[in-house]
Amino acid sequence: MSRLPELAERIDRLVLRHEELARTNALLTQQLQSVLAERDNLRSRLAAARARVEILLDRLPADAPSAGQPGTAE
Repeated sequence: MSRLPELAERIDRLVLRHEELARTNALLTQQLQSVLAERDNLRSRLAAARARVEILLDRLPADAPSAGQPGTAE
């Protein structure tokens, strides 16, 4: 029966470790949600910027030379 206190101590350590891991998991879950929200926000901003660029490109005259193309004066 001398192993009973050892087992009790080990169980206590396991319970503490479990609680610590549960807290860590909760923090990581919060961080993940924050990062995912930031990613979604950035994707939305990127899509809006792309749309604005497309609108600007559509407004350019079709026969306008692009800067940096061979044969154009810079």
